[in-house]
Amino acid sequence: MARLFDAYIIANWTAAEGKKLGEQTLWIGVAKRDVRFRLYAETHNVATRAEGEKLIADLLAEHRKRGDRVLVGFDFDFGFPAGTAARLKLDGRPWDAMGKFLAANIVDKADNSNNRYQVAAKMNRLMTDEPWPFWGAPASQAQRWLTTTKPPEGAGADIPEFRATELAARKDKLPPKSVWQMHGAGAIGGLTLVGVPMLRHLLDTLGASAAVWPFGTGWRELTEADIEPLSAVVVEVWPALYEAKRGVNAEGVKEYKTQAQVRAAAEAFARMDDAGDLQKAFAPPAGADEALIAQVESEEGWILGV
Repeated sequence: MARLFDAYIIANWTAAEGKKLGEQTLWIGVAKRDVRFRLYAETHNVATRAEGEKLIADLLAEHRKRGDRVLVGFDFDFGFPAGTAARLKLDGRPWDAMGKFLAANIVDKADNSNNRYQVAAKMNRLMTDEPWPFWGAPASQAQRWLTTTKPPEGAGADIPEFRATELAARKDKLPPKSVWQMHGAGAIGGLTLVGVPMLRHLLDTLGASAAVWPFGTGWRELTEADIEPLSAVVVEVWPALYEAKRGVNAEGVKEYKTQAQVRAAAEAFARMDDAGDLQKAFAPPAGADEALIAQVESEEGWILGV
């Protein structure tokens, strides 16, 4: 069975303000094959999201010149729990509408300064006029519509805390965070607010040569014929799903944990592709009904590998 992709790029994004390198910063792992088709990996660490976006665009341009097909994974939520776009009174397909809304509201400067907490507060005001569903902010960012702590039990009970993909992960005893949490260990909310506009910009740059799974491909098993017209398929990933033993380079320097995770995830997808299992991973789990498939394809998205 032919492989779907020639290279695999996995990015650990960041919502950080300020420039920083090292652990828990923006790392990009790339797995690809040499002239003898042997798999090898490299990693890149950049100090800002702007640098990260440019690096990924440059890597994709390089592979496109060679005629390669690339799987590109980001570790933030591509979509929001069902009903979010409706609560914001956005028109059109929910996933597209949310992308336009965030692109119009998020200000993310070249030095990494951004307004994610202000946008979370605005979304709370528009959805509930209360400090939820988004919650969690440093004391300096707390205000009328965004508090430092989780809302009281029962507040916003009509708004789902998790997407279907996170509920599926939790059944497997995996600990995903809710997109509504903005601050604290493992929080994904701020990462998503700055990540989605970047993703939208990247897709605008790539044009018809790229597709986002499952929004642009359908939630189904993808074949070589599906991938053949494309240079890139962009997916949501969770690097921590894949066992990452920290390696040591020739100078005796040990990998950072985040660095090892993006490398290991890129290698894991490459091995799945070698085994013919990757195309099956694009399909919904057994038992998924039409309503769930429509929910995932139009608004929520899914984590590849869950």
